[in-house]
Amino acid sequence: MDYTQLPALNAVLNTASAIFAVTGHRYMHKGRIAAHRTCMIAAVCSSGLFLISYLYYHAHAGVIRFQGTGLTRQIYFAILTSHTILAVVVLPLVLITLYQGLRGKFDKHRPVARWTYPLWLYVSVTGVLIYFMVYHWFAPGG
Repeated sequence: MDYTQLPALNAVLNTASAIFAVTGHRYMHKGRIAAHRTCMIAAVCSSGLFLISYLYYHAHAGVIRFQGTGLTRQIYFAILTSHTILAVVVLPLVLITLYQGLRGKFDKHRPVARWTYPLWLYVSVTGVLIYFMVYHWFAPGG
């Protein structure tokens, strides 16, 4: 695969992660713990593949400049800034939540998961939004 195709793959992986996380969250509320575990592991795997692909892409493509102007540019950078900060915050939270859940330490898992889930969902969804803003809606010549 040509590395220029990786942003689209990254958006798919972020979307998959969000879908798995939402589905896993719903399973947990229905008491379907095995299905919850499976979905959350799938969400972690798709997020992990995203991170590898994202880092590989940017190692080869470098910095990609946003082409929007005016208010659109301000909105983009507000989304990008919050996305980036929360992506750094959520990574260790995901790992801690996963570890505690897999070890059966549910008394520690639940309180962290309550923070991890919405942050992770925000990061996944805004990642896809950023993709569309940079590569489709405000792309050069677009």
